[in-house]
Amino acid sequence: MNDYEADTAFLGDWGGFQRQLSLLLCITMIPNGYCGLAIVFLAGTPAHRCRVPVHGLNLTAAWRNVSIPLEEDDQPAKCSRYQLEALQAFSEEGVLPSEVNLSSVPQEGCLDGWEYDRSVYTSTIVSDWDLVCEDQWKKPLTSSLFFCGVLIGSFLSGQLSDRFGRKRVMFVTLASQTTFAFIQVFSPSWMVFCILFFLTGMSHISNYLSAFVLGTEILGPRLREFFSTAGSCLFFAVGYMMLPLHAYFMRDWRRLLLCLSAPGFLLLPLWWFIPESPRWLLSQGRITEAEDIVKNAAKMNKKDPPAKIFSPLKQEFKKPKAYNICDMLRSWNIRWISLLLWLVWNIVAISYLALSLNTSNLYGDAYLNCFLSATAEVPAYVISWLMFRCCSRRLTLSASLFAAGFFLLVIQLIPADLISLAIVLEMTGKFALTLAFALVYAYSAEVYPTVLRNTAMGACSMASRIGSIIAPYFIYLRSYSASLPYILMGGLTTMAALLSLLLPESYGMPLPETIANMHPFPGCCRKNVYKLTHTKEEENATEKKSQDVQAEQQEHLHEESLK
Repeated sequence: MNDYEADTAFLGDWGGFQRQLSLLLCITMIPNGYCGLAIVFLAGTPAHRCRVPVHGLNLTAAWRNVSIPLEEDDQPAKCSRYQLEALQAFSEEGVLPSEVNLSSVPQEGCLDGWEYDRSVYTSTIVSDWDLVCEDQWKKPLTSSLFFCGVLIGSFLSGQLSDRFGRKRVMFVTLASQTTFAFIQVFSPSWMVFCILFFLTGMSHISNYLSAFVLGTEILGPRLREFFSTAGSCLFFAVGYMMLPLHAYFMRDWRRLLLCLSAPGFLLLPLWWFIPESPRWLLSQGRITEAEDIVKNAAKMNKKDPPAKIFSPLKQEFKKPKAYNICDMLRSWNIRWISLLLWLVWNIVAISYLALSLNTSNLYGDAYLNCFLSATAEVPAYVISWLMFRCCSRRLTLSASLFAAGFFLLVIQLIPADLISLAIVLEMTGKFALTLAFALVYAYSAEVYPTVLRNTAMGACSMASRIGSIIAPYFIYLRSYSASLPYILMGGLTTMAALLSLLLPESYGMPLPETIANMHPFPGCCRKNVYKLTHTKEEENATEKKSQDVQAEQQEHLHEESLK
């Protein structure tokens, strides 16, 4: 196996090819920022109360005004009204509401539907299909179905990308996400909306992961750090910040969804400007295609490529083994790394998504709160890049998770009248979780080998979608206790901070090309670091590579001594 980074070092780190590729890949990630979180406004729940028919009832204005019972906070009940036949009898007898003990009047459900406040949302799927009261369980289910699609998409796309290529899967899923989101605009019922939302979710994470892995494999070490932390995530945040801005001017959910889906079609022509991953092509034995891409990159960077870039691989290459998700559990080393990463991804996804979906429930303007939540992510991504350049991977991941858990647990201790302080703490916790999410993405890409990287990233994302599916129901717990979601999220995040300390360190290490090259899992109970058993061929290849490196170092020292 050749050293890809050494063979392509002549390209430099920041040429025209790298600048163009990183920018175009980041642009393709903008729709992911608003597609997954658009449900915050698509399924916004406006203030509502039972509808009292205007015609067919002989009710005076006084009796019509008291037809809705008041709850403990003196707000009109959302799911019940006084029995209209009894009110009509009082009205016909000329009895005033003040003369009647209303608590003795029987109540009934909203038999004639609901009236919705249109001051915040003109229309949402909640108001169009009455997803309230006895049907309010359908709202969190809608979000969960989307992430069920993401779960399936993560499982399929990773293996398809490792088999058919990063670029092909990226653009196919980008086109399908845009198409399904566009068709959703014309959904005639909640059931049809959910089916299309599920299909959109299948494509949503697939194109993001493919673009992320594609950039990670092509770009050099220094630019890869920026792309995998700040670069890709900042453009995701740009899409997230665009969401409340679009929603503020598009208060109807169908118009909003149409506005959000249209830009996806403009990204499809980028197919002719984004190349396939040469690393993946090499792993498939397609040497000529990989060399053509690198030579084209050299031309854009105004560099002179060698005549034979990957000639050692041509001589040593044999038919590659096809890897799948089962290979992530075959040996002890990769198995423990995978299980721990899956658990950490899962917990981070629960807390991150729950806080993102909770912005519409916070005190104040829903659009402003969502924008603040998105803005809090920008400095987190910049800091993640700075930390990734000079700090230990697992220590920074653990520290960010611990900080998030601390702030989430402290929120419940804030007095009810200090609403602004509670919002600041929640945004700070969101900042720390965003930092952890950016770190765990880039960290996982460094830990797994090229032959399994896209499958592994898909599996990690798939594991985290279990948390995404559960997250809407964490917010649903607010109906029982306002502090319960924060206690659960804070406890789980603190546990993830401790577990992340058991992961191997990848700072300063080259990207592993094969499973045998992976970093060893240190664990917490082993006296000696676990060493993965190599095959004979892999040992010979590793030994030869080590000898080549030593020879290069000796040659370099000899040249220095002559100088």
